[in-house]
Amino acid sequence: MSHHDASTHIYASLRANLLICVAKLVAAFWTGSGAMLAEGIHTGADSMNQLLLLRGVSEARQPPDADHPLGHGRNAYFWAFMVAIFMFLGGGVFSVYEGIHHLWHPEPVQYLWIALGILGGSLLLEGWATIDNIREFNRRRGARGFWHYLRATKDSDLVVVFGENAASVLGLVFALAAIALAKVTGDPRWDAVGTLLVGLVLIGVAAFLATEIKSLLTGEAADPEVLQALRTAVEADPRFSEVLRSVAIQQGPGEVLVAAKVRLQDSLSGPQLVEAINGLERRFKESRDDVRWLFLEPDVSA
Repeated sequence: MSHHDASTHIYASLRANLLICVAKLVAAFWTGSGAMLAEGIHTGADSMNQLLLLRGVSEARQPPDADHPLGHGRNAYFWAFMVAIFMFLGGGVFSVYEGIHHLWHPEPVQYLWIALGILGGSLLLEGWATIDNIREFNRRRGARGFWHYLRATKDSDLVVVFGENAASVLGLVFALAAIALAKVTGDPRWDAVGTLLVGLVLIGVAAFLATEIKSLLTGEAADPEVLQALRTAVEADPRFSEVLRSVAIQQGPGEVLVAAKVRLQDSLSGPQLVEAINGLERRFKESRDDVRWLFLEPDVSA
């Protein structure tokens, strides 16, 4: 995913979440619903998260410098990790606290039709956004399974936005069910149960995102197809014999570093060897726009 694409879908989610957040918080004030308040806080946290993601995208765009010779791509992963922490603390823990508090001290929920209407409208918007994310995943994953691609993709922004939207949909379903049960039974503790479930959903999604982003932040291997493409390129050049050893590291969304030891034909002279390596580096980087750095070292043994 390009930085422009990342910014576009983050801005779209931010605008929608700000509107939904205001509607939920106003409804929470009028109805006294803990589940609605939890949803409002959740959406507000999502809005803050998208601002953090935009900062990550902006910092990742910075060119390499003396202090960061391999660029700033991992800044996107750092801010995505901060999103997971903020979702855990700002949304999940707060909602669990509110749920437990209202279980022990239940309060009547008023103007339930207002709450149900706003939650229903929010569910439609969040559901549409989630379906749009799923379509993008399906477009990118090819023949790979959805869950496998979700775990393997290096586009942290896409994963985080999908995680937020999926959590929002599930949280809204719980909140709708809780408020409806509170109205039907006349027992406000159902509203507290909904608040608690929203918090648990946020904590679970935050834990998943933190685990996935941590792996990228600490230096996750790039997709195996990168090294397979390198081996294919080496085999296609008669001046090379084989790839002896290679490694590909994800440096940021769409930014891969590749280093390899390669065996060349013994008959090559020094200038011919240099030309062969430079030519392979040039062709490989042209064919793989995600490979930003490629270092090839001639050798005779692994």
